[in-house]
Amino acid sequence: MKISYHGHSVIQIQTNGKNIIIDPFITGNSLTDLVPEEVKADAILLTHGHNDHVGDTVAIAKQNDALVVANADLTTFLSWQGVKTHGMNIGGAWQFDFGKVRLTQAFHGSGYATENNEIIYCGMPTGILFSSEGKTIYHAGDTGVFSDMKLIGDRHPIDAAFLPIGDNFTMGPEDAAYAAKLLQAKLVVPIHYNTFPPIKQDPQQFIEMLEDKNGKVMNPGDVIEL
Repeated sequence: MKISYHGHSVIQIQTNGKNIIIDPFITGNSLTDLVPEEVKADAILLTHGHNDHVGDTVAIAKQNDALVVANADLTTFLSWQGVKTHGMNIGGAWQFDFGKVRLTQAFHGSGYATENNEIIYCGMPTGILFSSEGKTIYHAGDTGVFSDMKLIGDRHPIDAAFLPIGDNFTMGPEDAAYAAKLLQAKLVVPIHYNTFPPIKQDPQQFIEMLEDKNGKVMNPGDVIEL
């Protein structure tokens, strides 16, 4: 399994001959190295309905005939825009041909802001456990720290955890370091920082906070292999 990072919360996964992208916020993301028209995806996984996570989902899904997987309220909204979807909800899991997806809780909001100054309710925010080729990654989405992260780590051995560190809207570095301790992941990667002024952080300082010294700062375009 190859995993690449592309700024903000954008993660790409290559596994079993399939390409998966999580939270494809590309247009408007000054830190990304991706171009929406060039993204190849068999599936798109979304953590929640905020614009900086839904991003270019509709365009990428249509150009690739890709399946969009997210909570059921968000997938209903996106299906009305003509994309293929598979709705799930927190605690549920489904085995796809590209891997197994389980949605976890996250503590955040989930409203999509339209050009007409409307907020569309997009269901509960989630984290994502993705398993394939005997490996499991955890994308926490946007969330604060919560005690059930220990339950997630106890029940699902995590090879790599992608945790927001930006503060203001999500966990800051200190809480994210505590979350990493609860999750017991083998590798911890910071996400959701430096895209906007309110979430400016030094990711290396976060890495130094980790008790197990098991962190890695990934720059846009960097790849790890599990």
